[in-house]
Amino acid sequence: QVQLVESGGGLVQVGGSLRLSCAASGRTFSNYDMGWFRQAPGKEREFVAVIRWSEIFTYYADSVKGRFTIFRDNVNNTVYLQMNSLKPEDTAVYYCAAALRGPKMTSTALSSYPYWGQGTQVTVSS
Repeated sequence: QVQLVESGGGLVQVGGSLRLSCAASGRTFSNYDMGWFRQAPGKEREFVAVIRWSEIFTYYADSVKGRFTIFRDNVNNTVYLQMNSLKPEDTAVYYCAAALRGPKMTSTALSSYPYWGQGTQVTVSS
């Protein structure tokens, strides 16, 4: 298993920025594709971004493309989500997730990720 702990959430105004962090422990971090998901009140958890274990490929949901950036530090076992130009609709609990690497990048489906963090709240106010 790998244990995941998110941090960095908070309250920010429209157009502002936040950087979320996800610290991993328990197994070799570079063996995992890492994803970010989010869940707003009353809505299903949705895909945000994923980064390949090798760091050479990323994929983003259309709703955040051009505003959010996922990156990772395999030396320090941490994955980040840099969020810029935040909108009220970005308000949600953000979750870090991990999946053992395979022959291709892990999909956007929640069921593809066996390991999850506890979530961190992001609130964007207008």
